[in-house]
Amino acid sequence: MIVNGYEIKPWADLRGAVLNKTNLHEASLSEANFRWANLRGANLSGANLHEADLLGADLRWTNLSEAYLRGADLRGASLNEADLHEANLSGANLSEAYLSGAKNVPSIPWTIVPSEGDIIVYKRLLEGVCTLLIPKEAKRLNATGRKCRAEFARVLNLPEGVTIGHSMHDNTFVYEVGQTVTPKEPFCEDRWDECSSGIHFFITREEAENH
Repeated sequence: MIVNGYEIKPWADLRGAVLNKTNLHEASLSEANFRWANLRGANLSGANLHEADLLGADLRWTNLSEAYLRGADLRGASLNEADLHEANLSGANLSEAYLSGAKNVPSIPWTIVPSEGDIIVYKRLLEGVCTLLIPKEAKRLNATGRKCRAEFARVLNLPEGVTIGHSMHDNTFVYEVGQTVTPKEPFCEDRWDECSSGIHFFITREEAENH
């Protein structure tokens, strides 16, 4: 099948292809290379994308209902407003994928944040890494990456010699030992909106240091 001048078949090299708003319903595209391809608004319902390479692909508003995406590489893909009704995402790599506004996201265990109890976590400030306590009553979540958000947190310690720490993204937002910090805007409960309102943190110190 030829679509927009591209041959649609398994193992096809479709890197950077422009296939927005195309009808690829039930297309056989297992192991196809779609790196950085534009599939915005396409109909991929029922398509076989087993182990397809979709790294960085634009899949916004795409119909992926009942698509077979087992083992697909979706790292950094934009899936905002996509429809994932009954899509098979078993073993798919969704690290850093964008799912804000996505519809019918399957319930699969991507979360890395303990859902209960107090947890000690780490945050990068302008001055270095600080340690936070996320109390058991604080809501906490993560999207598909390693960065997490909480409803509020208590500052346990700051980098050595620092008495007041400052947010990397808003230097008017300060951190002091013993202080409970809450975001300026109401906590966003859309799990997939990774950069929205909340106290952002990482589970390990190494991740915070490398942020």
